Amino acid sequence: MTVIFWVLIVVCFALAFVGLMYPVIPGVLVLWGGFLIYQFGINHLELTWTFWGLQILFTVILFVADFIANSYFLKKYGSTKWGERIGVISILVGSFVFPPFGLLIVPFFSVLMTELLHKKSGKEAFAVALATVISFLSSSVAKAVIQLLMIAVFILYVVL
Repeated sequence: MTVIFWVLIVVCFALAFVGLMYPVIPGVLVLWGGFLIYQFGINHLELTWTFWGLQILFTVILFVADFIANSYFLKKYGSTKWGERIGVISILVGSFVFPPFGLLIVPFFSVLMTELLHKKSGKEAFAVALATVISFLSSSVAKAVIQLLMIAVFILYVVL
């Protein structure tokens, strides 16, 4: 049974990174699923309150980094509220349309069109569309790094 639990943990960890390409998969929640499988399926005494506190801290940092990356770029380049909304929706749609390139192409063109419809100049609309793509990429990199740290902390607690 332990082998099955370890396979599930590895699958959870892998799915967390797949969630970077398919935003409909809640990466950090799947990662927590792996931790919980270990806690309740393998060894309920090994992961301490310190471990859980660190994971909560990393989770909060992950959400804050995601929010800051997105809002910084979009506000800096003057995105409209509709541009932001369409950007979020098109990232979800783009993850299923010609992945991984759809994650960049679909949001770029949908935000570009949205901003042009909101009377932005071509240069302004292009800047906002590019900012949408940059914010998604920077957010994904930040999430990947934080998720790797979370897994590293888990491995340290399990091994040591």
